[in-house]
Amino acid sequence: MRVHIDQDKCCGAGSCVLSAPEVFDQREEDGIVLLLDAEPPAALHDAVHEAAAICPAAAITVEGAERV
Repeated sequence: MRVHIDQDKCCGAGSCVLSAPEVFDQREEDGIVLLLDAEPPAALHDAVHEAAAICPAAAITVEGAERV
């Protein structure tokens, strides 16, 4: 799995951080998403897929490790 974020799309909702705090964080000054782990371990794949699915700005894309 490879995770990509588009900080220009991010609206700072923080739902990604709630879903996968090991993978995502937010900048303190404006809440924009920060990617902590672009290739998270398999144990976090479901949480990352969830974060991408619920992102209101569609700022997260995931490639590989399709959800089953």
